[in-house]
This record gives sequence, structure tokens and C-alpha cells, in this order.
Amino acid sequence: MEENRARRVVDALRERGIDARMEKAGVYQFGLWVKLPGGREAIWDTDGSAGLEAQVMANGVLVGFVPSIPGSDDFTEVEVVDAIARTDYDKPIATQRRTAPAPAAPLPVQGGAFRRFLDGFRYRD
Repeated sequence: MEENRARRVVDALRERGIDARMEKAGVYQFGLWVKLPGGREAIWDTDGSAGLEAQVMANGVLVGFVPSIPGSDDFTEVEVVDAIARTDYDKPIATQRRTAPAPAAPLPVQGGAFRRFLDGFRYRD
């Protein structure tokens, strides 16, 4: 995922109350990290493939995954946010709910006032 797109998706997820942050997987390779209940985390789209998929980890061990979502290689940012919000992580092979749960209270923007400084001034708001 492209860096600025990943940043915008993380911001949209945090606005919905989903604890997310950018995951830097390599040189110019970005994805999303989402905190899940029970000490688990989902790491979305860090492998550089076109489709949207995730690994579900607990204590550094793979405990599940989200298979590639059909048609996700052409998703807009809004559709990516909706797909991540609708994912049901309760089974080892996660599925998509028909509707997303109601949004929770928004979380603050990652990095706050120092965000552009921490990101190296590589973008404009």
C-alpha cells in the first residue's frame, strides 16, 4: 500500500474508534496494524500484493488470517475502511459481516501535533 493512502486509511479507522496505525514492513512498503480484543492484532496488506488481506497475530504467533477479499485490488479508501471495519476476526479464517458495527468514540490522530515532524515532512495535510 502506498504510504499516503495507508496514512489516510489509518486516520479514517481511528475516526471510527478502531485502534489502527501504519505498519512499515520494508522500504516503501506500508500496511495497517489494527489492535484486536484478547491481545491479538491484525496486520493488513504489508506484502505488496494488489488484494486486501491480513494476518492475525497473538504474541508474535500466527493465529488466523483474512483471505484476500475479492475485488479489493480496486477498492477506494472508503471501501478499504469499510472492509476492515466489517471483518469478523473471531474464527481462524476471518469473514466479512454484512454490515459494520456501530462506530465507537473517535481516537486521536496518531502522532498528534508532532505528526509531520515524526513522518519527516514527506507530505502535506
